[in-house]
Formats: sequence, structure tokens, C-alpha cells
Amino acid sequence: MRLAVFTSKYPARVSTFFERDMRALIEAGVEIDILPLLPLDARLWRYGLDILDENVLPRSRVHHLSLPASFWRARPWRRAGTVVRAAAAISASAIRYGPVPLLKSLYVLPKAWAWAAERGDQYDHILAYWGNYAGTSAYLFHRLIGRRIPLTLWLHAGTDLYQRQVYLREKLRYADGIVTCCDFNRTYMIERYGDAVPGLAERIHVSYHGLDLAHFKFQPEARPAARIVAVGRLAKHKGFDYLLRAARLLRDRGRPVEVVLVGDGDELGNLRALAADLGIADAVRFAGWLSFADVQQAMTDATMLVHPSPGLGDGLPNVLREAMALGTPVIASHVAGIPEALDQGRCGLLVAPGDVGALADAVVRLLDDPELRRLFATRGRQRTESEFDMWRNGARLADRLRNTTAAARC
Repeated sequence: MRLAVFTSKYPARVSTFFERDMRALIEAGVEIDILPLLPLDARLWRYGLDILDENVLPRSRVHHLSLPASFWRARPWRRAGTVVRAAAAISASAIRYGPVPLLKSLYVLPKAWAWAAERGDQYDHILAYWGNYAGTSAYLFHRLIGRRIPLTLWLHAGTDLYQRQVYLREKLRYADGIVTCCDFNRTYMIERYGDAVPGLAERIHVSYHGLDLAHFKFQPEARPAARIVAVGRLAKHKGFDYLLRAARLLRDRGRPVEVVLVGDGDELGNLRALAADLGIADAVRFAGWLSFADVQQAMTDATMLVHPSPGLGDGLPNVLREAMALGTPVIASHVAGIPEALDQGRCGLLVAPGDVGALADAVVRLLDDPELRRLFATRGRQRTESEFDMWRNGARLADRLRNTTAAARC
């Protein structure tokens, strides 16, 4: 099976789960081409995982296309009526969310048109790795090629499922298969769209993003006394400000902790200012973007990992699985797919989202109970081995894609 994979950006600073999914499909015998919407930034190749290096996926299989080139190569005479009708419908959906979603939606249309003109006869299946703009581009590509092959839509989290669902209902209706990363998302889609999308539940397949566990050394011992690590893009929906407030509360209780924030993003300045305002700047280290090996080391060098999501944002954060595989105890918010990762609290502590006091209490509980830390470390590793092995999950997904049947549309 030759698979066209539409995604937002590749390479990227944060693409570990995407690369693992692609590598597992390749291992399962799927031949892939990647069609990223955003222009190539060659500096970002260095953030990629070795499991998907050029020897595994040649860079010639990653098909970047600039916006001017897409207009030049779109061949406007080919199925122009389909493009116009689709653009009008998509724009009508996007404009309800504001000018930025509208512009992003319009941005992807000529790319889909150009790729359909040049590559439309090369694939057996189309996979939209994100449901938002990558999904829109894949949808239009599929309509333009005029061939009866399956289209699968993969939905993840806040960026493509919980917020700004541009044309999503229509894409769900159109897709032959739907993949998502946790059972929470499956239930969310059925509850929100089930009445309007016939056969939705039967088409949804849950595929957990997996780990190459051979590269995650289990090291539950020899941890520092009170170091908290948090990993992710420094964005509002990650809730890192709640972690800083909990650290202040712990200092007030006579239980000071060290906080290491790994990542970068729009909230960096606000978080630095908050640490200073709270009087804990001396206990907070902003590590910035790190290579994946260095992220693993930061997790291994911590007493625990905290992921304080304040609400719906991430579906099932990959950093939780990575920490669990390494033997790092986890505290995380009881929201979205996080309870699934932690097996409803058997593998880590769950706290109410946005509750600073509960978060501080959970930190103290782990600090004061080394046996509980060891128990969570052991159960967490077992959980990753049973549910989050990338090779096993990738093989299942490949089988699912091969067995997906295209609807009679053409």
C-alpha cells in the first residue's frame, strides 16, 4: 500500500509522535509519502528522531511545495468547478471562526490542487494526519483525483478536534475511516457529531501513539529529592502557570521544590514574569527546546513529571507515556485522555484541572512516599509495554488502513 500522508509541518521541533507513527507504518510494510502544508525549514531536521532518518524515509519522499509554486502547478483548467465549490463551502465554515482560520483554509487549497494534478495517480490510500487544515487539504485532494481510494482522517486534540472545527462535520461525513489517539476522543466525537454523521461510531479506530521502548531505559532509582520536570510547548493550554503557583504554595508550606520547564513558546515571557512575581525565580529553570535525548535525560533526572492541563487541550499527552516508560512518576490533570494513560490513577496521580491546592497536595504525597513513587514507576512502565508499544500499534493501524474500503463517490 502506498500512502499519501498530509500533515501541517514536517520537519518540526515537536514531531516525535508523528515520526514514530510513520516509522511503525513503514515497518508494517506501508510505503509513505509526506505532504506537509508549511514550507521547509531545513534547520529543523536536527530535531528528528533517528528512527525516521534519511535512510528510512528519504527526504525525496517529503514533498514541500511553496504557495507560488502551488498556484503555478495547480493547472487551473483541471476540475476548476470542484475547487470553486469546495472553496466556497470551506470558506463559509472557516469565516465563522475569524479571519485567521479563513486564510489558513484558503492557503491549503492551491496546494491540494497542485498535488492532485501531479501526484493524484500515485497512491492507494490518503491519510490526513490532522483533522484541521491538513484534513481540508487531503479532502480536496481526494475529491480532485477522481479515483475510488480510501481517505482516512486522524484527529488528535485541541488544534483539530476541540477548538475551531473548520468544516469538520463535513470531513467526518466524507472520510472512509477515522483514527484518533484515545477513547476519550472517540466518545467526544460520537457525542458531538454522532447525530449528524451517519455511521460515525463504526468508522472510528483508536490508535494510541506508541514508543520504541527499546530506547527508553527504565531508571526508577537514584532520583533527586524534589525536582519537578514539565515538558511541552509553553502555551496557555498546558497550564504551566498552575505548576508555578503550586511551587509557590509549597514554598509557603516549607516544602520548596525545583521546577524545570522544558520547551519554548508564546507563554515564555509570561511564565518568567510569573515566577519572578511569585518570588520563586531562583527555583525555576527554563531549559528551552532540547533534543529528544536531552528531554529523556531531563525526565530521568527528575523526581516526578507534572502535566497540569487546565482543560481540554491535549488529547493524550505523549510526555506522560515517555515519563512512564523511563520510570518517572507522573502527576497530571484528570481531563481528556490523561486518565487512560494513567489507567484511571493506577499508574500516577490525577488531580482536578486548575486546582493549585490539589496539585500541591499531590506533589507532597509523592515526595513523602518513596514506595508510592516506585509503585507508579513500575506500573507506568508496565502500562507503556501493554498499551503504547509503537510497533504493535503501528501494525494494527496498517491493517486497519489496508482493510478500509472506499465509498462509491466517483
